[in-house]
Amino acid sequence: AFSEEIIGAKMNRIAVLISGSGTNLQAILDAVSSGLISKGRVVGVVSNKKDAYGLERARLAGVPAQVFSLFAFTKEGRTRDEYDAELAKVVNGLQPDMVVLAGWMLVLSPTFLNQFPSTPIINLHPALPGMFAGVKAIERAYDAFQKGEVTQTGCMVHRVIPEIDAGQTVAVATVPIHKEDTLEDLEKRMHEAEHVLIVQAVNVILDDISK
Repeated sequence: AFSEEIIGAKMNRIAVLISGSGTNLQAILDAVSSGLISKGRVVGVVSNKKDAYGLERARLAGVPAQVFSLFAFTKEGRTRDEYDAELAKVVNGLQPDMVVLAGWMLVLSPTFLNQFPSTPIINLHPALPGMFAGVKAIERAYDAFQKGEVTQTGCMVHRVIPEIDAGQTVAVATVPIHKEDTLEDLEKRMHEAEHVLIVQAVNVILDDISK
């Protein structure tokens, strides 16, 4: 790994939050490794699920990874608000210049977001802006296509605000739906688009904060 001194420019610190297999995390790690992302590096990964394979991806890349489970937290009788406050401390401990939600499946409340007044937080969502906010977006787009309600779908990366999937769009990609597609076909095509888009969006933010 290059040192910040060798590069001669500040390497921005990226924290990534995950809940699952971590394929979008892998896309970011690969882009940092190849130099496609050149102004930042992943300094820590946090998962709310202890069995998320993304934790292993982080370890294989030599990136510190930790589990911060909502289930374990609420089992102790603590509130969701307290969880968000503690999660903010965990993420702040990584001293991030940006935070990426890459398959993070919990809504972040103002309790969390208010702890990052000047730190960009971005989220990947598998739908076009203004379409299919919330869960099962790919499945809902597929069903809408079958009914003739949409002709395509897509994915976006947006800045995170308290309203779900409604923040300012950072990057967007359209994804076609073909009449012979199964849901699995569409999911595969969507994930391929996501892996490209998440890297583009990270670079947009890095360019912005490096000005």
